[in-house]
Amino acid sequence: MTPEAGAGGTDELFPRPRAVVAPGAVHVPGWLSPERQRELVAACRSWAAGPVPMRHTRLPRGGVMSVQTVCVGWHWQPYRYTRTAGDVNGARVVDFPGWLGDLGREAVAAAYEGDPGADVYAPGRYAPDTALVNFYDGAAKMGMHQDKDEESRAPVVSLSIGDRCVFRFGNTEDRGRPYTDVELDSGDLFVFGGPSRLAYHAVPKVYPGTAGPETGMSGGRLNITLRETGLA
Repeated sequence: MTPEAGAGGTDELFPRPRAVVAPGAVHVPGWLSPERQRELVAACRSWAAGPVPMRHTRLPRGGVMSVQTVCVGWHWQPYRYTRTAGDVNGARVVDFPGWLGDLGREAVAAAYEGDPGADVYAPGRYAPDTALVNFYDGAAKMGMHQDKDEESRAPVVSLSIGDRCVFRFGNTEDRGRPYTDVELDSGDLFVFGGPSRLAYHAVPKVYPGTAGPETGMSGGRLNITLRETGLA
């Protein structure tokens, strides 16, 4: 599958502008076309069916995450990456597809286009090798955390499909203020790298029923994050 590049999501009376939320952290509204969103939804459904199925991740202290997750390329379990899912069924996760890496490079280039410091983020050399797909129902949330289990500090690419959410983007020191709340709609792109690569972030709220039918989803929110693990 090779998703067709899209210039934006659904038409809006007042298009939302691209925004630099923090140095290296960029929000590009409506980056995914409806066609590309549907293709990604279909891919996520395929991955969720196995060989390692979508599940609620259990944390080391016994808690269970409210989001459901399926992994591609590498399997993430708190707080490491493996090729096989020893905490689920022992199967090897599905391989990371080349078209998804191409999409990640397009995303980084789009986020940092015109940025005089873009060479720091190396959009042309971005080589993601894993994707974490999180599904949020209307009650699911994600607490403040850092994406720091990767050896590489290449940017994280975040793609949103389905219901609107509040994305809380914080600082690199702790889970408290200062932070910025950004509303992410279906089709939005958010990239964070460089000085913001280890910023704490969260999803404190999802707005059920806010996605249009063009995504092919009946409800909920999909978040696809592409990462470069730096692992062999």
